[in-house]
Amino acid sequence: MNSTESVTPTEAVLRPAQREDIDDIVRTYIEARAAAPMPAPIYPESDIREWLAVKVLAPQKGSQVWVAEVAGAVSAFAAFTPTWLDDLFVDPRAQGTGLGTMLLDLVKSLAPDGFGLWVFEMNTPARAFYARHGLREVEHTDGSANQEKTPDVRMAWP
Repeated sequence: MNSTESVTPTEAVLRPAQREDIDDIVRTYIEARAAAPMPAPIYPESDIREWLAVKVLAPQKGSQVWVAEVAGAVSAFAAFTPTWLDDLFVDPRAQGTGLGTMLLDLVKSLAPDGFGLWVFEMNTPARAFYARHGLREVEHTDGSANQEKTPDVRMAWP
């Protein structure tokens, strides 16, 4: 998919993640992080796979993982609770096509009382994306409380 193409709702399917999506979710997570201005994951791929598989296969109460599928392939995913957006990652080849917006709109509809998220301060494209969609920056930290020890920003909607 060309990054200048837009995806229409008739071309993208948003659905709850399933067991068979785990490989695509892990690939999307790793490739999107590598392409973004953010620190590299601190855990090996095997740990990342296990952590994401648990989110899909044995979610905590209220947790959900949804995927955006285009032409039969998972191209983005969001993991969230009623109050927190844990992850929203779009395959680098599909960024700018509207999949992130579709997933964020889904999260907003399923968390109508609002939610928060953390984003690395250096990830200015993600911060701009969330700001364009109505989230506001409510806290900046020096990163001492996160695993990567990298300054981050808490954002909130509404």
